[in-house]
Amino acid sequence: MDVLSEMIGSIRIGRAHARRIKETGSWGMRYDAFTGSGFHVVLHGRGWLITANEPPRALRQGTVVLAPFGARHGLSHAPCSLDALPPGGMSAQPPPDGHADFEFLCGAYRLEHGQVHEYLLSLPDFIVGSPDDGDPELASLAALLVADVSQAGPGTEATRSALLDLLLVHALRGWLREHHSADWPHVKDPVVVAALRHIHSEPHTPWTVSRLSAAVGMSRTAFTRRFTSLMGKPPRDYLTGVRLSQGSRLLRETDASLAAIARQVGYSTEFAFGAAFRREYGISPGRFRDAARTGPVIQDERDRHVGTAPGP
Repeated sequence: MDVLSEMIGSIRIGRAHARRIKETGSWGMRYDAFTGSGFHVVLHGRGWLITANEPPRALRQGTVVLAPFGARHGLSHAPCSLDALPPGGMSAQPPPDGHADFEFLCGAYRLEHGQVHEYLLSLPDFIVGSPDDGDPELASLAALLVADVSQAGPGTEATRSALLDLLLVHALRGWLREHHSADWPHVKDPVVVAALRHIHSEPHTPWTVSRLSAAVGMSRTAFTRRFTSLMGKPPRDYLTGVRLSQGSRLLRETDASLAAIARQVGYSTEFAFGAAFRREYGISPGRFRDAARTGPVIQDERDRHVGTAPGP
């Protein structure tokens, strides 16, 4: 099981955005919470990350800020309160000569249907990578994304999504290495970790709570209590979320029939899969696939601001 790959597949059903922003003088912007994942890469200058619950954190060239599940935050020229910042996208235009005190790259996947992957929800609100880490690969990826944002052309939809994927994965790998963490960072219980491995690697298995608890060597009642306490939801609900997340990825990335996808993610019929999918995503699998085929929205801002910001 490769949870990181599964996670990236789950957010790729969202809409991809990327933009490069320049700021000069007194500036600041607030990004409200959104369903998805995003990041900032500081290209030039110094600034501050402003969050709701932590002290402001200094940012400088090379710093990468990852928001795994789109938590509310802001960026500013100086420490301040989050509520004091205006909505993102409303600050002044850069000077005509292009000079800027602070320049950064924004990237995000926004999910219109479904929820953020459980793995991402298990991570801290923000992961901040220091430029002192000296990661040349991450710097190279950021440079490629800057070039892609600045020079959009044929194939932009494909390159933008691929570069967003790579940057997110690379940033997460660095954090996992630093914290010596694999699988689910916040789950230390070996029984629950074993259950998660079964669910994610074998969603097609006709799991019941009784069968899953037997697979990890616990009684049904004790297992349910333990799993719910650590994961924030009962095993059955968690299993449904994983199956539908994997199903949405297959709808987007393959031409498999609904019946085939239903079997791959543990539903006996396409009708059962379709009913569960509509309850979770608010749209039928067929309409979801049609919408996904239109391609992601690529927001190419090229050093300018718009009235509505797409997220971090």
